[in-house]
Amino acid sequence: MPPQPALLPAPLPSPRPAPTSANDTLYLQIAERIAQPIRAGTLARGERIPSVRELARQQGVSLSTVVQAYRTLEDARLIEARPRSGYFVAARAPRLPEPEPSLPPPDSRPVDVSSLGEQVMSLATDPRYISFGAACPSGELFAQDRVRRAVSRAAQRHRASLCRYPIGPGHELLRRAVARHALGLGCQLDARNILVTNGCQEAISLCLRAVTQPGDVVALESPTSFGFLEILESMHLRALEIPTHPRTGLSLDALQLAFDTQPVKAVLAVPTLSNPLGASMPLAERRRLAQMVAERGIPLIEDVLYNDLAEQDDRRRAVKAFDTSGHVMICGSFSKTVAPGIRLGWVEAGRWGAQVRRLKAVHSGGHTELLELAMADLLTQPGHGSAYRQLRTTIAARVDEARGLIAESFPRGTRVTDPAGGFILWIELPGGLDSTALFEACLAERICIAPGTMFSATGRYRHCIRLGVGGRWDEAHRAALRRIGEIARTMAERSAG
Repeated sequence: MPPQPALLPAPLPSPRPAPTSANDTLYLQIAERIAQPIRAGTLARGERIPSVRELARQQGVSLSTVVQAYRTLEDARLIEARPRSGYFVAARAPRLPEPEPSLPPPDSRPVDVSSLGEQVMSLATDPRYISFGAACPSGELFAQDRVRRAVSRAAQRHRASLCRYPIGPGHELLRRAVARHALGLGCQLDARNILVTNGCQEAISLCLRAVTQPGDVVALESPTSFGFLEILESMHLRALEIPTHPRTGLSLDALQLAFDTQPVKAVLAVPTLSNPLGASMPLAERRRLAQMVAERGIPLIEDVLYNDLAEQDDRRRAVKAFDTSGHVMICGSFSKTVAPGIRLGWVEAGRWGAQVRRLKAVHSGGHTELLELAMADLLTQPGHGSAYRQLRTTIAARVDEARGLIAESFPRGTRVTDPAGGFILWIELPGGLDSTALFEACLAERICIAPGTMFSATGRYRHCIRLGVGGRWDEAHRAALRRIGEIARTMAERSAG
């Protein structure tokens, strides 16, 4: 059944003669009446609006008037036309250009993550600071009562679980719930092959341990997750950073060249809403990536942590959905989307499943069965899908507001990503501004940001910062974001002078 058009405000009064003021023309009035609920978030991005003919009938105006109104809204990037489908609320109206695609050096590097990252992460929970440094959602984004009730039900129904020693791959109910959840990622996984882990980070670590040895080369996006770099450093692996586009993600042509010229032992990628760029790989590229790793026999460790935050269905489809040879090892968690405090992840490791399971048993064993049962409950509740939609809508409105504040407050020439989901923004500062110096200046005012050098083993991205807006979001945080821009503007003016 096709999506129903959004409900719009009541029809305008009967058309009157065209006024002399261009600002008061009928088509602009109609455009503004549609624009207001879009800007307010009442009409959500991706929501269908009436066709030209439908709106003309509703408003009692001519078709040409509605066409003019829709063209005005398209020019403002508030709506978009989709062939043979109609008009929809646009993803968002970009106010600043996006950063340039990355161009890291073509050779691999040993990883030596500085203590700067540890400082940024520690300040994320310090109540004395307003922090944009961590990519962590705040509890206010989630239905906390729903989570508490699930834990309480698990404790009441499975009291004996607290007195059983946890051994094995994870409770069957949770593994079955994960397999069902994976259908939304386009994957048909056998619950018997799913292994429950202590978050996504452990799942990735186990996969890397199964397919690499110290000194091996791992290909990954550039810039990449600070957490990934920490894992590579702890395992004495070399990072080969691959050029990455801020919107479409990892360059597969560059990755193919790396396969041809470098001893790549594994690929570690986040095809949906990569951290820190927020890039999402097109569907055709996902299929191609699955074929590339199968042809070369190189394992792909796919992180799907953020897939459920993607605004478009096709961006939630995992590369694993195209895997026919078992070369994709898919890792996930629900710490960003369901319950951050229940640190449970999962992995289906394809042809390396047995090795990963053995490593898991050796390194950390089982988990608290009670929490596994609570998570299984949360994943199978009838309202689970609507909770995801509400989370995406809330975050999208926040990201839009943050991008607007950046456009207003940051120095001219600033570039910022426009992710189709998630709560992370990557900012490219103009004129070679030093993000580490900006970090120190902000820290003096008890504001924390994440300097770009945290996200590369090459020392690059010194002129970039990552902002996480998934934490608390109130007037103090809005003021702090404006203040970051003011400090950056002052630094830019001093540099120019």
